[in-house]
Formats: sequence, C-alpha cells, structure tokens
Amino acid sequence: MNQDILLSRNLGLLRIGAVIPELHVADVDFNVSQIISAMEQAEKSGVQVLSFPEMAITGYTVADLVQQQALLLKTEEGLKRIADASAGIKMAIIIGAPLLIEQKIFNCAVIINNGLILGVIPKTYLPNYREFYEGRWFTSGDTYSGDIILAGQQVPFGTDILFQLHDIPPAIIGIEICEDLWIPLAPHEHQALAGATVLINLSASNEIIGKSEWRRTMIASESGRCLAAYCYVSSSISESSNDVVFSGHTLIAENSTILQETKCFTKEAQIIISDIDLERLVFDRARSVTFHTAASLVNEYRIIETEVADPVPGKLYRNIDPHPFVPADPARRAERCREIFSIQVAALAKKLTGINQNHVLLGVSGGLDSTLALLVAIKTMDYLGLPYKNVHAFSMPGFGTTRRTRNNAARLCQTLGVSFEQVDIKNTCRTHLRDLKHTGEENIVFENVQARYRTEFLFNKANQLHGIVIGTGDLTEIALGWSTYSGDHLSHYHINASVPKTLVHYMVSWVADEELAASPAQKLLYDILDTPISPELLSAHQGIISQKSEELIGPVELTDFFLYPFVRFGMRPGKILYLAEEARRYNLFDSNYTLADLHHWLNSFIKRFFANQFKRNCCPEGPKVGSVSLSPRGDWRMPSDAQETLWLKDLEQMYNNLKK
Repeated sequence: MNQDILLSRNLGLLRIGAVIPELHVADVDFNVSQIISAMEQAEKSGVQVLSFPEMAITGYTVADLVQQQALLLKTEEGLKRIADASAGIKMAIIIGAPLLIEQKIFNCAVIINNGLILGVIPKTYLPNYREFYEGRWFTSGDTYSGDIILAGQQVPFGTDILFQLHDIPPAIIGIEICEDLWIPLAPHEHQALAGATVLINLSASNEIIGKSEWRRTMIASESGRCLAAYCYVSSSISESSNDVVFSGHTLIAENSTILQETKCFTKEAQIIISDIDLERLVFDRARSVTFHTAASLVNEYRIIETEVADPVPGKLYRNIDPHPFVPADPARRAERCREIFSIQVAALAKKLTGINQNHVLLGVSGGLDSTLALLVAIKTMDYLGLPYKNVHAFSMPGFGTTRRTRNNAARLCQTLGVSFEQVDIKNTCRTHLRDLKHTGEENIVFENVQARYRTEFLFNKANQLHGIVIGTGDLTEIALGWSTYSGDHLSHYHINASVPKTLVHYMVSWVADEELAASPAQKLLYDILDTPISPELLSAHQGIISQKSEELIGPVELTDFFLYPFVRFGMRPGKILYLAEEARRYNLFDSNYTLADLHHWLNSFIKRFFANQFKRNCCPEGPKVGSVSLSPRGDWRMPSDAQETLWLKDLEQMYNNLKK
C-alpha cells in the first residue's frame, strides 16, 4: 500500500466538504451540471464526504412547482445522472432533492457514492409559520421507513439510517434537514447518541438581521453538546428573492469550535473543506460516561456501510494552532487572561477564608512564575479588603542568582507595597553541603540543596507569621517535572498549577498593561518578561544567567504544543509530531526548528512526562483554570512506574515516515 495512504490512515482524520453551488431555480439540468462539476473538484482535493444544500437539485424556492410532475420526474432523472457521474469516485455525496414516494412528496437528502444511491433521509420537521409553507407541499419523514425504488435502484428510505464509512470505524454519518436542527430533541442528537460522529444538515436558511450569529452559535453549541463534527450547508443568493433572501452561510464545526465558514452573499459558487479529527471526538466520548448513559434512550438505527477513498496527505485542511493555550486574537487573549486571573484570585481568597488565614508567603525570584503568583496575591488582598503588607515576599539569592533578577524582585515588591525581605541562602547551603561531604561540584545535589532550603525556610517562616506558602511553578513545569521534589515542588497552595508557561507570559503582560498601566511596576514587569527562563541554581558567568531552562527541557512553545493534545485528547506522539511538522512547514512557530528538533524535544517531553509522575502524585492543591490539568485528585491519574516504550515507538514510526 502507498506509504502516504498508510500515513493518512494513521492520522484519524476525515476530510469533509460543503458546496454552495450556483443554481437556477427549477432548472434541474443546470443544477445537476453544477453538482457534478463540484463533485469532480472535491475529488481532486481528497474530500471523502461532500454535502450540498437543501433541495439543491431544484432550488428550495420552487414553491408550488414542487408539485409539478415534470419537475419531480426530472429530479429523479437528475439523481440518476449524478449517480452515473459518481461511478469511480469513492466519496459520500449528500444532495438535497424533493421526491415523490407512495403518492407523497418528501423533502429529502439523497446519499450517493461510486455510482450507487445508498439511502434517502426525509425531513422530519416541516416549518409552516411566517415565511415558511412546507406543510403545504411535503409530508414529514417520520411516516415511513423501508425501501423504495429510486432511479432504478432499491434504496433504504427513512429517518432511522446512519452511514458507516468502511475501514474508518469512528466515521458514522447522521443526516438531517434544516428545521430538524432548530427544534428540541433534534434528530442529530439521537443520531449522535446512536454513534454518529459526523452530523450533516442540508439547509435553506434565509437571512435576516442577527440570524448568522445565532446560526453560528447554534452550530458550535450543538457540535459541542453532541461531541461531534457538524456540517451545516445552506442555500445561496441563487435562490429566488421574491420574499426572502438566502446568503449561503455554511459552517463546519467540531466539538464547539468553528473550523470553516463561508462568506455570506457571495455570487460565485463556494466550497469549504475541513479535516475532522475523529480521534479527538472518540476520546471525549470514551471518557464521557453521561453521554453513553443518555444513549440508552435512543431507538435503533439501520447502519449502511460504504467505502470512501483515502486522502493522500498534502495540504492539511485544518488550522494548526501553534500556541494552543493562548488565543491568537488579542481581544480573546485579554479576556482569557482576565478570566484566569479572576479564577486564581477567587480560589486563593476562598482558601484563605476557609482556613481562617490572612497572610501569604512566597519566594520571588524575578522570574515569570513567581511574579504572576505575587500579582495574584496582591489582587486577592484587594478582594478580601486586606493590606498588601499581608503578602510576605522573600528573595533568597543563591549561587546562580544574578543582579538583574535579584534587583527586579526587590524593586517590584517595594513598588507594589508588599512586605519584603532578602535572605541570602549561600552560607546555609555551604554548611549543608559540608555536612553532606559534598565535593563542591555543581551537580544535582548542589542545585537541590538550594531549592529545598528555600522551601524549608518559607514553610518555617509561615509558622512564624501564621500564613500559608503559595507555590509558584506552572503547568508546563509540572508536566516535565521541572521542580525539586520536596523543594519548589511543595507549597500550601499552588496558585499557578494549571497555567501553562506560554500563558504565564501573557498573563504577566496583561496585568502590566491592564492592571498596572503607567505605574512604576509596569516597566519592571516588562523587564521580567524579557528575562531568560531559569531556576538560577548554577553559578552565573560574569553576572549573566548560565542555566537556561529552554536549552535543557526544550522551547516552551514546543512543550506546550506537545502537552495540550497529549493530555486533552490523549493524542498519540506520532500524530503530535505530524501536526508539529505541519506547523513548522508553514512557519507558524515563533522560532525556526527542523524536523529533527521537533523529534528530539517531543522524545524528551515523553520521557520527562513519564519519569516525573511521582512528583505529580503528591502535588499540593491548586485551582483548575482550563481544560488541561494534572492534579492527581482531578484530571490526571497514572502509576509513577508506567513505561513510556509504547509512546516512544509510535513517535519513532512517524518520525521515520516523515523523514522519507
């Protein structure tokens, strides 16, 4: 088998497309030619499931003409032309058409693949209010379920049909039509509970003020509620404008996120294509026990199996977010920072009131994490109506502390008005190293003696001041185990526990610009933002930081890029590497990397993640702020002696494929 096809199957993606064709109302021949042309175009792009609008073969606005025998006969003839033209094209094609069946007219979705008509789904809910008159022409699809003869083929008919794509077990397609979306207990909800992961809606939704936003909200919401992909394809301005206007608003969503969307009121035909990540959907469904509990209430569906072609990888029809924790849009990013900051403040305030304490202590290093924790602490004092002096910040310079970080820590604390003290730990650490008969080599013992003494000092000082110690490390460090066990690994409350490093940077920047704009502290925060990330446990060279975290554990943006899908979606390392390589090819990352770089740091991430579960198993409490958390009491439980071999093999297999 072609290596590219093997690679494609290993990605768990399904390529779906939606077409808004140019049409002429009641001109079946013209409309069929447009549909066939769009099919051929979609095939070249590797589309596996292709959808057209409601009644695309005739136009939705034919009104009483839909009862004309000439139009109904021509519609069936047109469907045969489309089926014949699809021979040799392994693609599930879903077309809207009116059909005369058992002396009744139904508004239908017809599914065609490789020369065969696979099934017909009739519309269930017929709007008959305001501008809609469907009750005048059509019969509801819940009146009949069985087989019919259509275009010379025996075809399943009914609303109880789902379509399973052969060799792609998670790809089960459910289809509904327009109004079916908008009612309570909609057909797509039952289809999803019966196993459908891809929901298709053929629509003819007219445009009025505000409706596009309402539609967008509905599609995103329903895809999230159903843990599914939802493709909504609607009629364009080619429809009659006698009394209403159609915009061609078409959307593809996946689990509450809009992946693709058309421009409204466009004269030309449009096609949107997106690669749906079926594995993400299956992951969320597998861990959602309540989803499957609700599934017991659903009636049985007939399953029709069909085969579609494998898309050969080339262009990936899916946006890759190089910084998944950080919204790219500045307005959304600011709102995200504001919300997280509020969660942290509320959490710390509740912890203090719940344990009858009103003093907090933390070590400040002049780095990003302790700065964010300090800013949360003083905002919490505002929230509780307590003085800033109740925040006790300690700078504890060691062997690697530079003047820049020491001064920034001191000046920031003094500017903010918190209690501040500097405690030089070098002499105490030298004494302890002598007790250990340490050689003086700057090794792991040399580093951890400093980290553990700082934590010991803070805990003992907290007893003196009747306060609690706030932990400052972030989610990225927790994932990698980038902390000293029983050192900075411990605290009374870990305020940054689920804030990843890439987001910590923006959080501090947001506070500087929104909370402390034009204050003396703002300039200090900017300098802290520009300081290299370092634990500063090894001696500095000529006053310059020698120990840079990103040179040891990997670039932060890569670590967070790996962390998000690994934990949030259970994604295989090979697939993570593939997506990282796509992001690299299109220069989406902030820095330039090679494929070898991506492989090296992902390999390092996996090894560190598995090796450091023992630290996560006894992490202190801390507030969850996003969908990724590593709390052993909440989102993440694993044995500390689990082996990473399986994950590393998956990574190597993909790496070898990509090198070819």
